[in-house]
Amino acid sequence: MSTKSAPTRPGLGLFVVAVACVLLPVSLAGPSVALPAIGEHLRADLTSVQWVINGYDLTFAAFMLACGSLGDLVGRRRVFRFGMALFVVALAVSAVAPSMLVLDLARGVAGIGAAGVLTCGVASLAAMFENPAARAKAFGVFGTAVGCGLAFGPFLCGLLNTQFGWRSVFYVPAAVGLAVLLGSSAIGESRNPRAGRIDWAGTATFTAALFALILGLLEGPQLGWTSGAVLLCLVAAVVLLGLFGLVESRVREPMFDLSLLRQRRYAGLCLTVLALVFGFTPLLVYLPTYYSAVDGFSAAQAGLTLMMLTAPTLVMPVVTGYLAKWVPVRIQVLSTVVLTGIGVAWLTVIHPGASAWAVLGPYLVIGIGIGISFGVLDGAAVSAVDPGRVGMAAGMFNTVRLGGEAIGIAVVGTMLAGITGARLAGRLGGFGTPYADRPQDVANLLNQGDMATAVNSVGRPEARAAFQDLLGGAYTDALHLVLWSLAGLCALAALILLVLDRPAPEAVTDGGEEESLPDTARATA
Repeated sequence: MSTKSAPTRPGLGLFVVAVACVLLPVSLAGPSVALPAIGEHLRADLTSVQWVINGYDLTFAAFMLACGSLGDLVGRRRVFRFGMALFVVALAVSAVAPSMLVLDLARGVAGIGAAGVLTCGVASLAAMFENPAARAKAFGVFGTAVGCGLAFGPFLCGLLNTQFGWRSVFYVPAAVGLAVLLGSSAIGESRNPRAGRIDWAGTATFTAALFALILGLLEGPQLGWTSGAVLLCLVAAVVLLGLFGLVESRVREPMFDLSLLRQRRYAGLCLTVLALVFGFTPLLVYLPTYYSAVDGFSAAQAGLTLMMLTAPTLVMPVVTGYLAKWVPVRIQVLSTVVLTGIGVAWLTVIHPGASAWAVLGPYLVIGIGIGISFGVLDGAAVSAVDPGRVGMAAGMFNTVRLGGEAIGIAVVGTMLAGITGARLAGRLGGFGTPYADRPQDVANLLNQGDMATAVNSVGRPEARAAFQDLLGGAYTDALHLVLWSLAGLCALAALILLVLDRPAPEAVTDGGEEESLPDTARATA
């Protein structure tokens, strides 16, 4: 049950929410192409640069359910507005940040604002469009908006970075966000009169556990995995996760209803989305730095190249909707993991100087696999649980997705830096570089997209080309190992999904075909 004040301009309200939802993936994927410039200008180390992305993703995931509960209590438009205001202010602070500390803190605040915008923007759409057909169209626009942000964000931000500098990557979205905030009066106010209290204890323990885990993963290659600080972070993450589980099992109105994970299909879909975000999101973050370091690409060139990867995510949700008439949902879900795994394994053809044609195939396969997931996974997740628990299921599913993104980015960054450092160990001594005994420092530079600093440290100009080839080869080897690992994760997820997502007898129609998701459920993806 929900109380609402009907908007006089629902079409304009939909437009405002859609533009806001374009900004959210732009703020995740877009700044990734500017990381090399940010690190160089602010003289930052690898860990602090990675927090530009991780800080945003971490708080986005951690506060999503709390923001949804707050919107139910005090009004969804009110929380949407507050979240957008916070998001805009954080972007403005990011644009003028004088240090990495200020930038990373601002990015964390932006994630909190994004959580309020997304959760309460989606809930507001459901309240504004009660007619099933109108709601399906509204959520179709919402899905297209998210796809646009993901597809074009890296390219547009790369172009801004190349033409106007990295600060414009934050300035321009802040200006658009301000326009959204000014137009938010078109969104109808709604709330849930039966809403319960916010689970602050669950929010706090979940956020602290994610923070400790990601910090430990990022610092591991730098300080050593046996370092006291790293071990403390990892142990703290385990303890806090256990405490989170204890809190959620005892609180009357949990943020994260762990009993939902006992439902096989829902658990399988959560595993599926974890495998997908591990196989896709880190590519958006680290492929631009690879192209910058190994091939000397500008941010605009890297963003344009990534459009081969992201463009299919714009069109595949629409294609998926048509395919649902003939292809069972469980087959579509399985295909997302299989195609992503195949594409990630195929991407091992990437090498220094590889042409666009060489990587076009794997990029398209990955993009198609991820694009299918945008059209089917969310609807499948909420359809896998009892109708009275769909709100909790949707919130948990997106929390798993965003938390997985944050962890995946940290894990892949750690693997790239660690493997590259191991590949370079004992091989730098003959080049006359001060980095001869510091292979991990060189690996960190490469992982920030900065090949020039390492190459220019070689005293003999005639040896620099060979040194660059050595570094590029080591970094590429590390990327290949990471890609094979991600492909293996997708293969494992596909096998588990086959076991967990067997169609239940009640999900089969008289004709023997699995029932497809309702249009409204599918459109919410």
